[in-house]
Amino acid sequence: MCCNCRNASGTVARPPEEQQKFDELERYIGTLQVGDNPDRRRGSLIQILHRAQHLFGYLSEEVQSFVAARLNISRAEVYGVISFYSYFIDQPIGRYKINVCTGTACFVKGAPKVLDEFKRRLEIREGESTPDGKFFLGALRCVGACSLAPVVMVNEKVYGNVTAEKVADILQDCAD
Repeated sequence: MCCNCRNASGTVARPPEEQQKFDELERYIGTLQVGDNPDRRRGSLIQILHRAQHLFGYLSEEVQSFVAARLNISRAEVYGVISFYSYFIDQPIGRYKINVCTGTACFVKGAPKVLDEFKRRLEIREGESTPDGKFFLGALRCVGACSLAPVVMVNEKVYGNVTAEKVADILQDCAD
C-alpha cells in the first residue's frame, strides 16, 4: 500500500492490523522525545528502524517514509542508513531467516561451502527468499560465535560447526 492511499478523512487507509503496527511505532517514537533537535532525531534513527523492522518484519518504502516524516528528515537519509547496515531489510523475507556467517573464522572453516549448499537446496541466491515465502538466505560478516565456526543462524537459533552435509538437517528443523 502506498502512502498516497488516503480515506475520506485524509488519513492513510490501512488494514487494522497494519495500522496497529504504525500506531505502536508512532507511540515508540514519541517515547524517545526527539523534539526539534536534528542531532537527536538522527541519533534515534537506528533505534527506531530496529523497532520498525521488529514490528513489520522489513522496512518497506511506506515504513521508511513514515519514519522520515516523523523525524523530519529525508527518506534518502533513512534509506542511506538501511542500505549501509546489513541488519536492515527493505524487502519481505521468508518465515525462516537463514544467515550464514562469512566472517574470517567461519570463512576459513568452510562457510562458502555451507552457503553454496543452502543456495543449491533452496534454489535461490543470497539475499533472496524462496517463492513460497518460507526461507530467506543471507550472509552476515560476523555473529560473534567464532569458536563455533562455521555458524548458521536461523531466525534467533544458532547452529555451530556447520558443514555442507548438515544443511539438510538444518532445513529439516524448519519443517512445519
